[in-house]
Amino acid sequence: MMSKWVHRFYQMAELVSSWSKDPSTQVGAVIAKQNRIVSVGFNGYPHGISDSVDIDDRDMKYLKTLHAEENAILFAKRDLDGCEIYVTHFPCPNCAAKIIQTGITTVYCPEQSTDFLSRWGDKIQVSQDMFNQAGVQVCWIPLIELNNRTESNTR
Repeated sequence: MMSKWVHRFYQMAELVSSWSKDPSTQVGAVIAKQNRIVSVGFNGYPHGISDSVDIDDRDMKYLKTLHAEENAILFAKRDLDGCEIYVTHFPCPNCAAKIIQTGITTVYCPEQSTDFLSRWGDKIQVSQDMFNQAGVQVCWIPLIELNNRTESNTR
């Protein structure tokens, strides 16, 4: 069973993800150290770039979008050695490389759904292999725990 801090930081990542204007995928990330928030980020266009959904097609959107992990790392403006990152979706290989390079030691994310794995399983495997080689611990948050926690919070 995951600690209450894991659930708190994951819930915060979910909240932060809701700030994304992306209509198809909203991702949030929280970087913490010793149960203190260091930084947060969500996926979206860089500051000052028009993010009107009508302007760009899917390919152009992906070229311009910063991922939640990238935004959290950039926003931190500090040394992240020994921090943990909590993300609503498993990091892509580019984000995994940045997480490794910053010295973040642990990645927390929910177990991935079958649908998500069928679409992104090859990239997830690349990221997982990179984390394994670099000694970054990946902690999968069981979906049942997240669902139970959500239900108990609404009672």
